[in-house]
Order: sequence, then C-alpha cells, then structure tokens
Amino acid sequence: MNNTISPIHGPLLQCIFSTNVQKYFTTLPFNCNILTTTTSSRASSFKCRSIKHENTSESHQGFSVLKTNTQCDIGSMWSSMGFYVFSIHIPLSFGGLSAAAKILRQAVLVPQVEALLVLAIQTLELSIVLLLLKYHGKPQYDLPDFFRANKSSKERSWLLASAVGFGFLLSLVFITSYIADRWIGGTKDVNNPFLKEILSSGSTSVTACTFAYCIITPLLEEVVYRGFLLTSLASKMKWPQAVAISSIVFSVAHLSGENFLQLVIVGFVLGCSYCWTGNLSSSIAIHSLYNALILFSTFMS
Repeated sequence: MNNTISPIHGPLLQCIFSTNVQKYFTTLPFNCNILTTTTSSRASSFKCRSIKHENTSESHQGFSVLKTNTQCDIGSMWSSMGFYVFSIHIPLSFGGLSAAAKILRQAVLVPQVEALLVLAIQTLELSIVLLLLKYHGKPQYDLPDFFRANKSSKERSWLLASAVGFGFLLSLVFITSYIADRWIGGTKDVNNPFLKEILSSGSTSVTACTFAYCIITPLLEEVVYRGFLLTSLASKMKWPQAVAISSIVFSVAHLSGENFLQLVIVGFVLGCSYCWTGNLSSSIAIHSLYNALILFSTFMS
C-alpha cells in the first residue's frame, strides 16, 4: 500500500455526490484552521469559558438554550483555535502516520499497524485538547458543563434530538447528492482506498477504526467545534450566525474543497442539535451514527 497519508479525520464526514444511495456513505474518515498563534496566545489557550444557563434567569434565544451573556474574549478564542489547528491538529492528523512510519523505519505501513496508529493518534489529540481545556483555562474549564442539562433545556430530550437530527442529516445528504448529480452529472469513485484497505485487513483493523472514528473522533470534534467554538460564538451573537460560522470553520478544517458544502451541512445539523438541547451528547450521537454508517457501507462495498 502506498504510504501517502490521507487526513485522519476528515474523510468520514465528506459525503460524496452520487446516484447510488449506498455510495452516499462510503467516504473515509475527518478536521480546524483560522489564525496563527503567538507565545502569549499559547499561554491563554482555550481560556474562553462559555457555559450554558444554570438558573432560570439566564437569557437564551428561544430555539437555542446556549447562554448569551457569557464573559468571553472572542480574540482569545480565535487564537486558541489557531493554536489547536496549526500546533496540534495538522501535525498529528495530517503528519502523524508519516512520522510514525519514519520512526518505525518502514517505507510502507501494513494496514493493521495503520489502524492501530490512527486510533493512537486520535486518542493523543483528544487527550491534548482535554488537558488544554482543563489546565489552561481561566477560570478552570469544566468539561461536564457541555453535557449537563440546565433548567432551560431539561424538557428537551437529547435522544429525540439525536434521532431527528440523524434522520434530517441523511435526508439532506440524499437530496443534495441527487440535485448535484442531476445538475452537474457524472459520478466519482466514493470508496476511499486508504480506509477500504484498512477495513479489509482483518478484525483488528475493523475494531481499531470503529473506536477511532465512531467514538474518539466524534468526541474530539464535537468538544472543539460545538462545545468550545459554537458555545463561545453563541455568547456574542445570534445562534444562527454562530452555527453558520462554526459550520464553515468545521468544513474548512477538513481541507477538502470538493466536499466543502456537504461538510457545512453536516456541521449545521450538528450545531443546531447542540443549540436546541444544550447537551453535547446529541451532536456526538449524530456524529457517531453517521461515521458508523460510512464505515459499514465502506466495509460492505
């Protein structure tokens, strides 16, 4: 297998235009951008703490239950995102496998090793992000706030939001793929050879990919793009604008021009789910189900 490494994250959320419904979910797994960072921004990395309502007097915007009056430095937030993208995400996700191959002194990594390394790299990136949120925040960052229901959203079931959101996402994928196929015409190969070869190499690879793309990656990206970025933006602007901006950043971070619109749609659905429930569990569930469907379709194709 050629050792030209594809992005570790991106491919799983890159829906492809096709006339075959099965092909709508057969791309490879997914990632951030904005601004470079300085030494001072590193020290203040992820220090913007935008937390949801904790009492009935806290304001929200009807559909969204995210807090809108949080003290949040937007400049620091963008610096933190830049630090994450350029210092953590890109080096690990786009260069991690190549670096591992050099360390192991192997020109070509066998699929089973690649699968285990993908899982290890994703886990490492998630660990770094959680440590930054916890120890570099001022005040100290409290991750459970992303999952804790507040008084404004207790009647909003994150399970219901997950089911509705997942169904709505699949419908949008089908519709946009159909329209694109009718207007643009033609199809392209939607099977990512990198993921296909790994999944075909045995049960160890399938298990490692399942953990990486259906558990670790959804948790990582939802914490960064919805939990940190969207919550921060929603504290300073109307929720539709916040969802739109976070969705664009989410799409751009995958460095995939041909799938830009589809990724924006995915990010928008995930963002709306989080805004409505105030609970990151809903967007994580949708994200995990979507990635699982892509893996299953790729494995069976």
